[in-house]
Amino acid sequence: MTEPVVDQQPAEPDGKAKGKRGARRVLLGIVLPSVLVLGLIGGGVAYTAVTVSSADRTAPTEVWGSTDAAAKDRNEDPAAAHARGRTGTPLGKLLLPLPQGYAFGPDEGLYGNDGELGAAEATALMKQAGEGLSGKKRRAFEKEVDKLGIAGVGVRTFADLGNDVVVTVEIMRMKDKKQIRTSYRIRKEVLDTLEFPKGPKVKDHRNAACYLAPENDSLDKKERAVALGEMYCIAYDSEVFVTVKAAGAKPFDKARVADLLKKQLEHIESPGEYV
Repeated sequence: MTEPVVDQQPAEPDGKAKGKRGARRVLLGIVLPSVLVLGLIGGGVAYTAVTVSSADRTAPTEVWGSTDAAAKDRNEDPAAAHARGRTGTPLGKLLLPLPQGYAFGPDEGLYGNDGELGAAEATALMKQAGEGLSGKKRRAFEKEVDKLGIAGVGVRTFADLGNDVVVTVEIMRMKDKKQIRTSYRIRKEVLDTLEFPKGPKVKDHRNAACYLAPENDSLDKKERAVALGEMYCIAYDSEVFVTVKAAGAKPFDKARVADLLKKQLEHIESPGEYV
């Protein structure tokens, strides 16, 4: 059935408008479930932020020990490096160690605040995002998840206690490295097409992009005033796909979050160097 013409427009702009509306309908009907995986819809990030008070703040933000080399060899706490993040697995080594000014954040589902899942577990968890879809769409969604060829996912959460912000950093390995770039492209296209506001740029990293969660039109003025701000960043290199999610009281320092992603990408390049 042809849509009624509301007003007369020149042929080219009208064609563009229809194309854009068509693309949005496709995304909303089919691709939108992938936004559930992004973590921007469903309140996952917001929930994490409001539980910041329950974050594990016992982890030191500085490695304990003497500045004297000989004394350091005798006195260094063997748990100090571990306290900045687990390094016993390849993904653990790639995850950004606990930065200065941060404490470990609240748990992120099955991952905890510093953990990882293997291929089968991570794939199954990602597929749960499609549970609310109809049978056909859910099967299509699960097929797309399978195409990613997830080899493992590592997650580490940070609480920026001085700024009331919680940041979740996720690193995903894929069996087919070509899927890393494809996943980045598709997610970026989804966010661009759905017109998510763009966040700050990540300095010196071309394959990285940040977006802000759009305003919730269903909230009244008072509710908007107390609503949490959310930010979502994606990036990749030749080995892994990186996701950074942040949520906190408005207005939080978005450039600080983008800098955290920059440090994460630099740590992937040189995983033996703590920042």
